[in-house]
Amino acid sequence: MAILKSSKARELSDAELQAKLFEFQKELNTERGILAAGGRSSNTGKLRQLRKAVARVLTILHERKLGIQRGSKAKEKSEK
Repeated sequence: MAILKSSKARELSDAELQAKLFEFQKELNTERGILAAGGRSSNTGKLRQLRKAVARVLTILHERKLGIQRGSKAKEKSEK
């Protein structure tokens, strides 16, 4: 189960994506801290999901910065 799907992330504004990025990074650091201290995570796949969500948000922000359009909206525009 993805924490944030790409299609939903592309609908968010840059400010909302920045907020999500901060939230994901904070949660990722918390989970890493728990593991480093010798604890156990309640959800074993959560680290992977968080890493992927951070990468997904960073990719979308970078694409917007470069002016690259991807996803369903880009396909609709190219077909017109």
